[in-house]
Amino acid sequence: MTGNGTVTLYPMLGKARELADAGRFEEAAQAAMAHLRRYRDDPAGLALLGEIAMHLGALMQAEHFIRRALAADPADRAMRGQLASVLSQQERLDEAARLYADLRREHDESILAGMHANVLERLGRSEEARALIEPLAKETSDRPHYWISYGHNLRAAGRVDDAVAAYRKAIELDEECGEAWWGLASIKRRVFADADLDAMRRAIAIAIDVRNSAPLHFALARALHDRGDHAAAFEHYAEGNRQRAEDIGYDASELTGEIAEIEKLADAPFLASLDQPPVGDATPIFIVSLPRSGSTLLEQMLGSHPAIEPVGELPYAPAILRSVMELATRRGRVTVPQLIAGLQPEQAAAMGADYLARAALHRRTDAPFFIDKLPHNWSNILFLRRILPQAKFLDIRRPAMDCCFSNFTQSFSRAHAASFRLEDIGQCYVDYVRLMAHLDRVAPGMVHHIDYAALVDDPEPQLRATLAHLGLDWDAAILEFHKLDRVVRTPSSEQVRRPLNRDGMEVWRPYAEWLGPLRDVLGPLAD
Repeated sequence: MTGNGTVTLYPMLGKARELADAGRFEEAAQAAMAHLRRYRDDPAGLALLGEIAMHLGALMQAEHFIRRALAADPADRAMRGQLASVLSQQERLDEAARLYADLRREHDESILAGMHANVLERLGRSEEARALIEPLAKETSDRPHYWISYGHNLRAAGRVDDAVAAYRKAIELDEECGEAWWGLASIKRRVFADADLDAMRRAIAIAIDVRNSAPLHFALARALHDRGDHAAAFEHYAEGNRQRAEDIGYDASELTGEIAEIEKLADAPFLASLDQPPVGDATPIFIVSLPRSGSTLLEQMLGSHPAIEPVGELPYAPAILRSVMELATRRGRVTVPQLIAGLQPEQAAAMGADYLARAALHRRTDAPFFIDKLPHNWSNILFLRRILPQAKFLDIRRPAMDCCFSNFTQSFSRAHAASFRLEDIGQCYVDYVRLMAHLDRVAPGMVHHIDYAALVDDPEPQLRATLAHLGLDWDAAILEFHKLDRVVRTPSSEQVRRPLNRDGMEVWRPYAEWLGPLRDVLGPLAD
């Protein structure tokens, strides 16, 4: 962002750049602001402060500073790319996609094409994303991540054999590439030969980056599980999770405290006050659960009904909440429940309209209902009820030991940070059940509950009750859910293309002797 001449001319800006490059972002921000106090509208200083704010997670501030910098130099390629990145992180994906498209028309760079493909994929425009990422993978010999992205795209489209070939090509380019090994491991069939296990062990022995070593441990654990070596598999699951937990530093008490505050705030009169006129014409159905609870199966079933469109896991509710929290916390500390209680009706309606506008980018039909199955929306129910009064909530609950252990075996991103310690995922399940029980007490019927085990054993009664809750008539097509042709971007993408089966039941049993910490936290829920 700043050349040597700029650093010489503006030493404080040079210091800010050095601090930012060293990852000392708070100090870098102070240095950049000191520079801007003297040179108020310097584009380089504004852009650097925007970059620092982005690293600190203050995305709205980052956008503000970058736009101020661009006002002075609208054609600057680096600043426009930075703005596109900030918009992408805010989940303002249509804006980011347009900006990347503009940049690509002016600059033929593979990195821009890759970023554009990523945004298109997240918008559900998978074929357009594939048209960009496929040539990048095939024409770039030293970038395994392009082959990984290509593999993810192919797998979501149901082209599993082609996805396997893409992941293996990434491994050819870099045998230590943990994400490629996990891409193979996460496919719900046996894909590993004995030689693969030896290759993963060699890669683990030399991997120094946790972004490679942790998913390698998860992948090797999955391969050992498939061979029935549960003791060795658990060792690698435990090590992969230990590395991720250490890297992230998740604090389970924060969620527990938030649920306790919701219990205090959300009494019956407060929930009744959320009964407001609908926002927009569509009715969103939020499937709220922990990850690995059967939400993809339920979505696939209900999405086979002609009045319901499945659109996958939309990131927009958390993104909108994060933005409004960023604004609120500038005026002092505020919690999510406090923010919800303080929203004015017009503010809430504007946020609901924003959510529906973003969700509409993923819709392909005019069905009156659509499903957003982002699992962690279970903790956002009050916010969603506030901004979308017409929303429907479906809680699908998998037995605690199966659900929690299944989370522990997934190489998740930091978005599922509770999954990396048995105690943390157990506490998350306890908090989730606690919130659902509270809502049942103060607002009976607001959340409809579905028993995953019962759904698998005898789906029709569970599905009839769910459709009745939604005010819809029975349609036998939902029992033929595996015939629904759609892109599925979750770890269950292969499972929902098969008829019902019990493969996900009692998965924790072979590991029972090592799961004492999980049972202790779950208490009676473990039974």
